[in-house]
Parts: sequence; structure tokens; C-alpha cells
Amino acid sequence: MNDWPDGWTDDNRSGNRYGQGSASERPESARSMPHVQRRPAPPQQRPAPPRQRPVPQQPSGYDDGNPQYDSGYNTGQVYGGGRGAGHGGDGGDRGYVQGRPGPAPDWRRRIKIGALVLVVVLLAVSVGTYFWADSKLNRAVDLSKVIERPEAGKGTNYLIVGSDSREGMTSEDKKRLHTGSADGKRTDSMMILHTGDNGPTLVSLPRDSNVEIPSFVGSESGKKYPATGRTTKLNAAYATDGPELLVRTVEFNTGLHIDHYVEIGFGGFAKIVDAIGGVELDIPKAFKDKWSGADFPAGKQTLDGQQALAFVRTRHAFTSDLDRTKNQQKFLAALASQTATFSTIINPFKLYPTMGAGLDTLIVDKDMSLWSLGKMFFAMKGVTGGDGTSMNMPIAGNVGGNLAWDKAKVKQLVEQLKNDEKVTVTEN
Repeated sequence: MNDWPDGWTDDNRSGNRYGQGSASERPESARSMPHVQRRPAPPQQRPAPPRQRPVPQQPSGYDDGNPQYDSGYNTGQVYGGGRGAGHGGDGGDRGYVQGRPGPAPDWRRRIKIGALVLVVVLLAVSVGTYFWADSKLNRAVDLSKVIERPEAGKGTNYLIVGSDSREGMTSEDKKRLHTGSADGKRTDSMMILHTGDNGPTLVSLPRDSNVEIPSFVGSESGKKYPATGRTTKLNAAYATDGPELLVRTVEFNTGLHIDHYVEIGFGGFAKIVDAIGGVELDIPKAFKDKWSGADFPAGKQTLDGQQALAFVRTRHAFTSDLDRTKNQQKFLAALASQTATFSTIINPFKLYPTMGAGLDTLIVDKDMSLWSLGKMFFAMKGVTGGDGTSMNMPIAGNVGGNLAWDKAKVKQLVEQLKNDEKVTVTEN
């Protein structure tokens, strides 16, 4: 039985072209197909060449020139070769197929994502700061205890009080700030700040103002005390029953509704000034006061906490308490102007110490929000910037050593504030 393909004989296998024939069923030898060797590249320029697929050998007697049979191995193709390999070209990529480059970065998308992350972080910090600051407010004054209140008008009215409270101060603090060691606390300064559509108006109420103490309900006892018709200095109302009676007395004697109450003591005032790095002030005339520790030359200068407190407390260097209230207005407006600034707000190393120092020592009413408190400071800044008016309560003379208000002018001033009109009343 012949296992060779049809048409093949021993004669076909006896030629020199394919070697000697054999009776064995296995061909005597096999011819190696020629293949093209890839041109080696320097080892440092490409990775190790890929492993070559072995070239199968054909059995003897197969004629690759036979058009009836295609072995598939006589094309000269090198597997894994690059462009031009085995065709006499320049080598192309020398058999190494590089990966297709990835897409270019989408910078617009990255910028949008970055901006979104920044907004979220800023929002989170702002919300966290708001709630932190809001939690530090000491809402100890309950204006709902104030009886027989006048109707509220347009705009917002703040009663701002500086007390001589020494709470939280050490012996060294009291000595350095020249505060003394008196027990309790009294009002050292009082102002009404009105905010509305016609700019802020700051009206100082001299502590020696002659006022009538009206009927009131005790803030602690809840007992109602009838009016006796007695008149006394305005700061006596605070000494008698605290902030609630002071608000009641101011409303009764002016007819103006007080919306919010803000109080700060000696220690807190000095801390705020030091936290912002001092307050620059132009003092027109030099003065001294051994009682408050004041000793100021004339001209522009930066006051630290101790100096600022001495400046606003000085009484003995002036002939009238009205001069003292003007100094207080001037300083508080300068303090607000230099605190409520963009550079302070965006600088956490300045913002948080300032807020911490101020909020820890402020006493406000129960309905005071952080937003309302911020509006108050910016309104104070407006007074300094020339957008508002600052004045003393109009005075008509003296009664028993106390300052008597000009009732006609006070009535006109209150009506203008109630209606949120531009203030035209003058203090003299």
C-alpha cells in the first residue's frame, strides 16, 4: 500500500533536489524553510525580542512550487514583525509595536471638578465657622421681661453698653488696666445705634443723663415694682436691676423701641483690641488721667488694649461727660472700621482670635443672631466712613448735677429714627 499522495513515485523522491528516498514511512529528511531574520536593535533601545514561533519543516517530496498546494510557510513573513520587516525596508519600528497613545487630558473637566471641590470646602468652612461663633454668644438678656414697650418702627435699634465688669480678670489684669477691684458692675458707656435705609445713626447717652425710673418687673424675682416718679442718673437703672431695667428706662424716656442689646466688659474690650493688633487713632489734643492710666500725646498713634480702655474711660481729663462720650464714639467707630475688613475676614490667623476674644466676652439678648451682630459692626464702620451720623443726645442744661435732655429735640430725633428718615436734629 502506497501512503504517498497520488502522482508521487519513488522516481519523484530520487532526485537530487529532495535527497535520497527511503522505504521508511517517515521521510528521510526535511528541508528547512528559509526565513528572514529581524535586524537586531540595541538592547538599550527596546525590550528583549519576542520569542520566535518555530518554523515547521516539510516532509521530503513536497514541492513548494506546486501550484496545487500552498504550505503557508513560503511567504517570507515573520510573525511579530513590524512594518517593513522582511521586505528590505529601513526596519520600521524594528519589530517592536508601540502602544497607541492615550487620549489627551480633559483640562476643562479637571478645572470644573477642582472649582467644585474648592466651593464645597469653602462652604463647609463657612458653615462650620458660623455655628462655632454662634455657639459662643452669651444670650443672657431676656427682653421679653421688659414691660409696656413702645411699638417697633422701621430699621433696627441696638442698645450698646460698655460695663465696668471685671469678671474673669486676674489681679494682674486689673492692675495693668487700671480698673480697680470694685464689686458688681455698672454701665460705663451707653449708645443707641440705628440702622436703616438712610445710613446708620449713633447716639450716645451720657451716663449722667437725668431720667425717670419707670415701673418694671424684676428680672430675677418676677415681682412688679411701681413707678415712684423719682429721677436719677441713667446708669443707676443698670445698677438697680441690670440690662432689662436699663432697656425699660431708655424706652420709657425716649419712646424708641430697642430691638437688640449688646454689652461688653473691660477685659473683653481690651482683648478685642489686642487681637486685631491695635487700633490706629488720631488724637487731636494730648491729655493725661492718672485714674484711667491715660497718657496720650497728640497725633496719630496705634493703641493697644490697655491704652484703648484708658482712652474710652477717661473722665477727669475733660470738663464734661459729653467730651468722654465723643471719644467713645470715635474709638468704637475706628475699632469697627479696622475689624470689619476683607483682610481680617479672609485671614484665619486674625479672624478667629478676634472673634474668639469678642464673642467670649459679649452679652447679648436671646433673639440676637450672629447675622444681626455682624450688621451692627458693619453699621458702626459706616459711621466712620461718612455714611452715617454720630451725635450725643441733645442736652438742654443741668438738673441737680445731672444732664437734662432737650425734650423737643429728643422727640424729633426719635420720630426720625422710628420712620427711618435722615436725621436732621443736632445735639446742640
